[in-house]
Amino acid sequence: MNSQSIIAAFISRYGHLQKDGLKINGKANLIGETNVISISTPFIFDNRLIPNEFMGLTVRRGINENDLPDEFKNSDKEIEYIWAYQRFEIFVDNHSDLIRQKLGNIHMTRDEILDAICFGDFETHKTQCKKFEVEGKIPKWSPR
Repeated sequence: MNSQSIIAAFISRYGHLQKDGLKINGKANLIGETNVISISTPFIFDNRLIPNEFMGLTVRRGINENDLPDEFKNSDKEIEYIWAYQRFEIFVDNHSDLIRQKLGNIHMTRDEILDAICFGDFETHKTQCKKFEVEGKIPKWSPR
């Protein structure tokens, strides 16, 4: 199946999420990866609804930097990692009611909210951040 058909199938399967802010940009070619599905979402979006891979293509997510909440803005990328797991925890702790409202589920637990807004799996992201800090790939966390 060619990538155009895969994009059409992706739109057919996930296009209903456009009402929640999903934008399906189509096929993209990234350095080191070819034929990925490029999407963008608002910051508050249930990422658990979108797979990491679809019909053999990686799904690459993006978030408009203008859509980022204060907890993620104005970071000095040289000394701070914008996607630090601690930022997600702080944001969720500060705005859980707003997030529940925007996601349409007032009964979501803290863990469910973290998974939803943190790329679909918060614990995996947290583990990866800790590993990358030890390896020096990202700056160590330091609260502002």
